[in-house]
Amino acid sequence: MTYAAAGSTGIVDAHHHLWVRARHPQPWIDPVTMAAIDADFEPTDLAPLARAAGVTATVVVQSIASVRETVDLLRVAADDVLVGGVVGWVDLTAADVADQLDRLCAAPGGQHLVGIRHLVQSEPDPAYLDRPDVRRGVAAVGAAGLVFDLLVRQHQLPMAARLAHDLPDVRFVLDHLGKPALGTPEFDQWRRDLRALAEASNTTAKVSGLTTEVPRSPWTVADLRPAVDHALDVFGPRRLMFGSDWPVSLLATSYARWVAAVTELLGDLDPTDRAAFWAGTARRCYRLAA
Repeated sequence: MTYAAAGSTGIVDAHHHLWVRARHPQPWIDPVTMAAIDADFEPTDLAPLARAAGVTATVVVQSIASVRETVDLLRVAADDVLVGGVVGWVDLTAADVADQLDRLCAAPGGQHLVGIRHLVQSEPDPAYLDRPDVRRGVAAVGAAGLVFDLLVRQHQLPMAARLAHDLPDVRFVLDHLGKPALGTPEFDQWRRDLRALAEASNTTAKVSGLTTEVPRSPWTVADLRPAVDHALDVFGPRRLMFGSDWPVSLLATSYARWVAAVTELLGDLDPTDRAAFWAGTARRCYRLAA
């Protein structure tokens, strides 16, 4: 991937994480099976990898259900020229979601709050996004002019589609293409469910986090192509955006290899579509400063 291939503004990495475990423990990291990411990851670790790939702006995404983490990520965005936006966390079930968002926007770096995410993939309630209290919270996120990032597993896609269709005034971004069950019989169901979500015009999606969904190692570009081709078909390249999912991606790939794989997967997109995928869609959707 070259800088020129993404357009004159470079690449926007619309999905990565940062954490310092002494301040924000990451209990989901198994030190045995996830040894590659059982460490701290700070802006100085990301910067050389991103810049080598031609990345000129990023969106950092919450990794734990913590307002305190979001406050710290906003401070990072205020101090780091690479981080252009923060997708944070608030308690969607609370009665004061709008007030929570106001407080975050008033915090140092609050102008960089571009979205909210909840770890729906880990929710024990199979109808979490159908709940009236959660939907009120998501509607408040949209009313504040923020995106709601959908972190769901494949079986939760129908619930996500209902939410997106029922709340047309909220902008939704699907993380990791809904974690398709690559190479399994369930993949055909993912294809149908992703199409249903994409039919809601207020949705976009991130081509991110796919290598950790391949059920074998080492993965190949061919393993990923069915999912990316289908996403291009149902969303179109101008409703898709690039995300590294770094450092979680280190469980399966390097930053540079992921950029190269996505470049290959995009095939022969015309320059306008490529520019949208690599930067334009993220800047538009998250309302990032130019």
